[in-house]
Amino acid sequence: MKLVVMVCCISYVLATPLKINSVWAGGCEGQFIVQANQNVHGWRATLHFNRPISVLKPTLARVVSHNSTVWTVEGWATIAEHVTLHVVFVCFYSGNQAPSGTYRIEGSNTDMQVLSTALPVDKNSIFQVSATKYNYSEALGLSILFYEAQRSGKLPANNRIPWRGDSALNDSDNGHDLTGGWYDAGDHVKFNMPMAFSTWVLGWGMLKFKVGYEAAGQLDMACDMLKWPLEYFLKCWVPNENTLYVQVGDLEKDHRYWGRAENMNMSRPVYKVTPSCAGSDVGGATVSSLAAGYLVFKDVCPDIQFANRLLSAANSLYTFTFNNRGIYTRCVKNSAQSYLSSQERDEVAVASAWMYKATGEDKYLKNAKDLYPAGRPWSFDWNNEQTGAALLLYEATQDPIYKGEIETMLRYYLPGGGALYTPCGLMWQMEWGTNRYAANTAFIALMAAEEGIYSDTYKRWAISQINYLLGDNKLKISYEIGFGDVYPLHPHHRGSACPTNVDWCLEDASGPNPNLLQGALVGGPDQWDNYADRRGDARANEVACDYNAGFQSALAGLLHFAQNGSLPAAPDAKC
Repeated sequence: MKLVVMVCCISYVLATPLKINSVWAGGCEGQFIVQANQNVHGWRATLHFNRPISVLKPTLARVVSHNSTVWTVEGWATIAEHVTLHVVFVCFYSGNQAPSGTYRIEGSNTDMQVLSTALPVDKNSIFQVSATKYNYSEALGLSILFYEAQRSGKLPANNRIPWRGDSALNDSDNGHDLTGGWYDAGDHVKFNMPMAFSTWVLGWGMLKFKVGYEAAGQLDMACDMLKWPLEYFLKCWVPNENTLYVQVGDLEKDHRYWGRAENMNMSRPVYKVTPSCAGSDVGGATVSSLAAGYLVFKDVCPDIQFANRLLSAANSLYTFTFNNRGIYTRCVKNSAQSYLSSQERDEVAVASAWMYKATGEDKYLKNAKDLYPAGRPWSFDWNNEQTGAALLLYEATQDPIYKGEIETMLRYYLPGGGALYTPCGLMWQMEWGTNRYAANTAFIALMAAEEGIYSDTYKRWAISQINYLLGDNKLKISYEIGFGDVYPLHPHHRGSACPTNVDWCLEDASGPNPNLLQGALVGGPDQWDNYADRRGDARANEVACDYNAGFQSALAGLLHFAQNGSLPAAPDAKC
């Protein structure tokens, strides 16, 4: 059967401008839209650029012909009636000036076009794209930019953050190189505990919701993003010395410096766990990041050599962690000032579950079961990883015990449970970084939905939380910087707040931050939906690696469900 597209069913405007979302040296990310007024399977678009393009990578489509400035792409997705499909693309070019361009959907009301790739239709392979209220692809791409802004060390040639440069190039311990990794938040300390949690949550989202990253046109960028902290963790673990470095930088000294990372000249002491200073919490979180990274670089971002390095490190670090149990902030006091760890059993259980997922070895599954700390945790975050273990164990065993644990947590946090909500519908956990907790729980809800647990209920609730963060709130503000028309301009972040031509600046300087911290999720509103965009209010305006981790993976999950046509309609905003 030939596949015929009735172009009259596609809404289009000739010579519509392409939207360029971001630009970096030699590359750009942009998008165009395809709209349908009835169900349509297959579409064709022609993109005209004002300067030569060497490579074009679109989502949900393939390039069928091109010269240097005119590119024709064909899409295969079924577009449901009244749905707007956002087609994201990445382009590469020579020179210093970014391209612009227009696009059109080919055909006319009197012209029926047969696609050159027309094939018999396999109804089982067709999927419909669900409508979304907000552009989750754009929000996901921005989040990756935030992680790029947090990079420490020697930046790569494809750095996309124009106000960032090389920094902390002397991070080391008696010659042992500890450069790299992510700065934790608005400061310049590298805290491995939340960094490792963020890494495995992001990696998990890439494994489960790869389709979401592909739909956003962000898979390659996500692979680069994830590799950065993983390379740093490989430096931090020194197996022949039974040493795991867990922090670089002194918190008090760092917080007395309001300046750019590129201009730091303070001493940056290092902190480590050893058999005499046990830290199975931070060790377990690092094992999880390495094991998750192994699976990502084995299956999602193919680089088998790097993947094998990660698995080898995970194996030896797991043995060290399992044999040296203890809470690391009891001896690494400097970390306790910001990230006081209260337990370690949950991190080792998660690490065991990840090692089972990576290797299939029964000893890890047994350890994960034995160590699993039953009961409802306070939250899902860097210090409360238990629900991650429950989901991994349920995936591995289908044991209803773990399903019940997941349901118990989400029953409490969904409306009608014991959790607090703002009048406009945000799950409000605490005054410091409450957006993070809503986003993390939304991610857990989507992971549970993917496992078939209360699927539509959990999806709808996750949509309500993510949409609140993107604009469904009293102030109609996006709490992700750079998304939408109104967003925070004064995040509590030194690199963003200080001009590039000065060595230091003032935290309370007037005016918006001179450097836009795109993609950062700020702390969020108070219990009554009130929010003040003030740089000095770190509770509401701090940003951090762990703030964005669940948020980004939840965005990927929503895109994943949207692409397979199983995302419910967004609930109405409460305000």
